[in-house]
Amino acid sequence: MNIYIANLSLETTGADLRNLFVLYGTVKSAKVITNGITHLSKGFGFVEIESESDALRAIKRLHRSEFQGNKIVVKKAEPTKQVNRNENI
Repeated sequence: MNIYIANLSLETTGADLRNLFVLYGTVKSAKVITNGITHLSKGFGFVEIESESDALRAIKRLHRSEFQGNKIVVKKAEPTKQVNRNENI
């Protein structure tokens, strides 16, 4: 399951997220999203946990918890909508 984490400290790294979530299950990936030009954190990231039950437990335990000085938002990631750029408006 893919998990969305928001309100991250600008210093948080993917390794930091991995270390936080590995306490709840097998982490397949962890990354902080950065600006493509400045390479600075956008303050959110994603973690993928192998087991859905482990992911749900992590969400329940970590949502609104303090991490690196910030109260983080943790929830199930929603798939992004595909935008048809050729569609007439």
